[in-house]
Amino acid sequence: MSEATRTVTVASASGLHARPASLFVQAVTTSGHQVTIAKGDKSANAGSILGLLGLGVENGDEVTLTVGGDNADAVADDLVTFLQTDHDAA
Repeated sequence: MSEATRTVTVASASGLHARPASLFVQAVTTSGHQVTIAKGDKSANAGSILGLLGLGVENGDEVTLTVGGDNADAVADDLVTFLQTDHDAA
C-alpha cells in the first residue's frame, strides 16, 4: 500500500464549513481511500464531517493531507485541486 502527503492552502471563502466540507467529505468517501487531514497539531479522518468541522479550517489555512491506498498520489492530487478551488463562489 502506498501513501501520499500533500500540503495545500484552502481556497474556499468560508473555509471547510457547511457546503465545502460536505463536498470534500463526499470526494474523500468516493475515492475509497483512507485520508487524514491535519491543521497544525490537530488531525482528523477526512471522511468524517464532524472530524473535519472540528478542525476549524478557514480560508487561507494550510492543511496537510495524507492518503493511503493504491493510486494514493492521484487521489491526493485530486483532493488538492478540490481544496484549491473556491466552492463558495457563485
